[in-house]
Amino acid sequence: MSGPTSINLRLRIWRQRQDQPGGGFLTYPLKDLSPDLSLLEALDRLNQQLLLAGERPVSFDHDCREGICGSCGFLINGQAHGPRSGTAVCQLYLRDFSDGQTLTLEPWRARAFPLIQDLVVDRSAFDRLLMAGGYLSVNIGSAPEANALPVAREQAAQAFEAASCIGCGACVAACPNASASLFVAAKLAHLELLPQGQPEAQQRSLRLREQMVAEGFGTCGNQLECSAVCPKEIPSSLISRMNHLARG
Repeated sequence: MSGPTSINLRLRIWRQRQDQPGGGFLTYPLKDLSPDLSLLEALDRLNQQLLLAGERPVSFDHDCREGICGSCGFLINGQAHGPRSGTAVCQLYLRDFSDGQTLTLEPWRARAFPLIQDLVVDRSAFDRLLMAGGYLSVNIGSAPEANALPVAREQAAQAFEAASCIGCGACVAACPNASASLFVAAKLAHLELLPQGQPEAQQRSLRLREQMVAEGFGTCGNQLECSAVCPKEIPSSLISRMNHLARG
C-alpha cells in the first residue's frame, strides 16, 4: 500500500538576528510537499518563499547532507536531530512526520555554543578542545607500512567506532548540564586505543578536560542523553573509560 503523495507541515522556527540580543518563534505553513524531501530541503523551499516575499531567509548550518560532516544540527520538538535514532538532521525525510504536524525547530542551547543567528550556533569551542590535546604530537615522518605496527582487531574496531564522531554537538545540546564529555571521550578513545596515541594518553586527557571547563561546558551527570541522540551512536561507555584514564 503506497503512502501519501504530499504532506503539509507547520514549521515553528526560532528567529533571531545576529545583531539582536533576543528572538522568538515564528510559524510558517508549508503545503503540498513531497514526502521524499528531506527536512533541510523543506527549509530550502521555505527560504525560496521568504526570498520571493522580500523577507530574510532562515539561517541553518549544512554541508554534505549525507550525515558525514557534522555541520547540520538543531532541536526538533525538543529533541536533538529529531525523532529517529542514529540519524542526523540532514537524513530526516518528511515521511518521518505526520501530515499537518507542527515541528518546532530551535538551535542548540548551551553556553559554550553561543547563538549566531536563527538555527546557527558557534561550535568553535570543539575546535579549541581539539587544539588543546586532541591529536598526536609525535612526528612520524611519512606514512608507515600498514603492517609495521600490528593492532588487534577488537582495538581497531573500538577505535574506529570512537573516531566516527562527527562533532555535530548534539551530545552537548541534549545534556541537561551541556557537557561535552561524550565528544571528548570519543576523541580520547580513538587515539588512546591505538599504539601511537598511548604514550601521551594521560596528558591528553588532562588537557582536554581542563579545556572543557575553560570553554564553559558542564559536568557529566550520567543521564546518558548524549549517547541516545548521537547520530553515530557513540557509546556512553567511553565516558567511563575517560574517567578511568583521568584517575590514572
